[in-house]
Amino acid sequence: MPRLLGDACLPAGRLGSVHCEPGFQFVSILIREEKVERPREKTVLILGSTGSIGVNALNVIRELSPRYRVVGLSAGSDWELLYEQIREFRPVAAALADDYAKDEARTLISGLDCELDFGDNGICGLVEKVDADIVVGAITGWAGFRPCLRALETGCRLALANKETLVVGGKLVREVAERSGAVVFPVDSEESAIFQAMQAGRRDEVEQVFLTASGGPFHDWPADRLKDVTPRQALCHPNWEMGRKITIDSATLMNKALEIVETRWLFDIEPERIKVLIHPQSLVHSMVEFEDGAIMAQLGATDMKVPIQYALTYPERICGPGERLDFGEMQRFDLRAPAPGEFPALDIGFKVAGMGGTGGAVMNAANEVAVDAFLEGRIGFTDIVKLVGTVVSRHKDGSGYGFKELEQADRRAREETEKCMLRL
Repeated sequence: MPRLLGDACLPAGRLGSVHCEPGFQFVSILIREEKVERPREKTVLILGSTGSIGVNALNVIRELSPRYRVVGLSAGSDWELLYEQIREFRPVAAALADDYAKDEARTLISGLDCELDFGDNGICGLVEKVDADIVVGAITGWAGFRPCLRALETGCRLALANKETLVVGGKLVREVAERSGAVVFPVDSEESAIFQAMQAGRRDEVEQVFLTASGGPFHDWPADRLKDVTPRQALCHPNWEMGRKITIDSATLMNKALEIVETRWLFDIEPERIKVLIHPQSLVHSMVEFEDGAIMAQLGATDMKVPIQYALTYPERICGPGERLDFGEMQRFDLRAPAPGEFPALDIGFKVAGMGGTGGAVMNAANEVAVDAFLEGRIGFTDIVKLVGTVVSRHKDGSGYGFKELEQADRRAREETEKCMLRL
């Protein structure tokens, strides 16, 4: 079975006795009072270091130094921030996806004893070039898929923030991880919460999981107002500070649709055992119900440094820079099931989770194109989910799920989405 999410058996005696259940090989820990040996230094490569997750990952590593050392960084286009990060963390190599400022970036970084490459191939080459114990996959969207696959092929620990990697190619990811012995740990707050809650029992004792969703800034708006939502309004999330793409996804709930598919592959759980609850306060990050009726919830502040750190330090919990939840300041704590049809994006997510094949690649590609079009003012807010639903419904999936098939599905879905926009 693939060694995804906690599949690796831990050395006995670090936190107590360890046993692995057959099949999924989920870690179960019986904690005893034992001395924990100081771990060796771990090396980290951050793919997408200038984005929200990447910056927070570096904040965590700065606090945890010298236990963790950065050996590689990659960025999209922000070469000036990349320079500042290289100057502070001194990686041996770095890569920049965009090469429009190649000369300026190369000149600036030349004195820092850091090898610099460019383009998508440069980022994939970076994975193979540096000797990293942990790779943080934080490049947004389809662009992060191939580098994450390369990372898995090396047999490393992949701290995965790029949910699209599992949405696009969940079955392929599991097969690659099985062959290489790589282990995937979630950085996504909801998936991390499920992982943490699952440790209260065995994998075969899990009855269902609950993904929580804030509902975004418009969760209590009437449907007829949503068509007039502007990009500026949609980019104002009430709880989280995130990148532009994921903030729009949160507003449409396409983010939750992506997480439904991600959860299906990450935990190898049937779609019908995945539920979604609306929780505007974003304090319960997800829950797991066991077959005896017990429900385990993971709570915390809206701070991505907490799940980032756990993906780096598991199985240890150590003091870090994450914010603490102050129960004295809590005024409301709401959880409710969404009404049927209330959030059409959820229906798309469950449909795709049951499809397999290239369905996830199609949904993701259509959503990326639609979000870009909305931010550019070419379509309305409610058109995003409509377009994704239309493209997914027209998709005729084959049995293939290799990289070439997924790449072709991505390209065709982008073309189809652009055509559908012309008919709006």
